[in-house]
Amino acid sequence: MNNSLISTITLNPSLDQHITVDGLVVDGPNRWSRLHRYAGGKGIDVSRAIHEMGGRTIAYGFIGGTIGRAVEILLDEEGVPFSFTPVQRETRTNFIITDTKTNHQTRIDAPGPHISGSEFERFRKKMLRLRPSPDLIVMGGSAPPGVPSDVYYTITKEAKAFGVRTILDADAQWLVEGVKAKPYLIKPNVREAEELLGRELPDEAAIIKAARDIVDMGVEIAVISRGKKGIIAATKDKVIKAVPPEVKVKSTVGAGDCTIAGLALKLAGEESLAKACQLAVALGTAAVLTPGTELARRADVEELLPQIKVSNITRQLSKKFFATSDKPD
Repeated sequence: MNNSLISTITLNPSLDQHITVDGLVVDGPNRWSRLHRYAGGKGIDVSRAIHEMGGRTIAYGFIGGTIGRAVEILLDEEGVPFSFTPVQRETRTNFIITDTKTNHQTRIDAPGPHISGSEFERFRKKMLRLRPSPDLIVMGGSAPPGVPSDVYYTITKEAKAFGVRTILDADAQWLVEGVKAKPYLIKPNVREAEELLGRELPDEAAIIKAARDIVDMGVEIAVISRGKKGIIAATKDKVIKAVPPEVKVKSTVGAGDCTIAGLALKLAGEESLAKACQLAVALGTAAVLTPGTELARRADVEELLPQIKVSNITRQLSKKFFATSDKPD
C-alpha cells in the first residue's frame, strides 16, 4: 500500500455488541451462543479496514464515558490509531442480533449522546489543526444530538480551504447538506441516491444517469453501490462498473464502509478510478464473508481481487448521458 494518510471522522461512534442466537423467540426467553464486541461507526470501520490492508489512518470523532473507553481499548488492541475528542456523556451501544436458524439479522441502534456547543467547538478546532495533514478525510454516518445537520458541509468547506479532499458517506439530511459543499467523492447506495435526487432508480441505466447527475452537482466522483451487483462510479468524463463474484453472505454489516476504504486507499495514492473500484468491491465483498460486525480480512480481499470484473463502460453509453458534459476520451 502507498504511504498516504487517510483520516476518518465518526461523529457518532458506538460499541457494537453482536449477539448470536440459535432461533430467536419473540415474547420468550433467549440464550445467546456467542457475544462479540467491536468498535463501531462508519469512519471507525473505514479506519479499521484501511489498517487491515496496511494503510495509514487516524480515526477522529467524539468519545465519552466508560463505553467510549471500551471503544478506545478495542481499537488499541487492533492497532488502529485514534485521536478522539472527549465528551461528558456516554458513547452509545448498538446491538446486532443474528439468528443462525433463519440467518436473519436484527440491528438496534441508539441515537447517541448529546454533544454540547463547547464540545463541538473543541472538535472543530482540532480538525482545523490536524497534524500531520491527511491526504484524504473520510466522514460519514449520522450525527449525534446537538450537532448541526450541516456539519459535513462545514467540514468539507474547511478541508477544501486546506487543500484536503473529502469523501462523504451519509444519508438523509446529512447527505443533502454535505453535498452542497461539493465533496471530492460520495458513495450513496441506490436508496440513498433515490432520496438525494428525489426519483426512483429502477435499473442500471437510471443508476448511471443518477451518478452523472450527482457529478453535475459538483461532486468529482459519484459512486453508487448496488449490493451484490457491485458499484457504478462516474466522473465528468468516464463511467466505471465493478462487479463481484457470487459469494455466500454471512453479514452485510460494514460492507459499505469497507467499500469506502478501498476507494480511499487507491484514490489517496492518485491511482486510477478503475483500480479504486476494483479494490473497493473486493473489500466490500470480503466483508460479507465475515459474521456480525467483523470486517474484511486481508487474505480474503487478496483472493477476491482478481475475480472482480471491472469495465470502463463510458463508450458503451448512449450519448444522452454526456449531453451536458465533456465528451469522453
